[in-house]
Amino acid sequence: MNNHLRALRTERNWSQQHLGELLEVSRQSVNAIETGRYDPSLPLAFRIAELFGLAIEDVFTSPSKAA
Repeated sequence: MNNHLRALRTERNWSQQHLGELLEVSRQSVNAIETGRYDPSLPLAFRIAELFGLAIEDVFTSPSKAA
């Protein structure tokens, strides 16, 4: 699953550590999601989208939909 998490995080000048604390996950988990090595659970994906005030589709996209 592709995502825009790194761009959203850096727009706010948040570190991976800070975002992890807000989401109650490790910095390593944030890094793994950003780099595409780990797809978050659906509840975590919704928490991420809600934290940024976006629809889940605005944060995560299917690899088949990527252009």
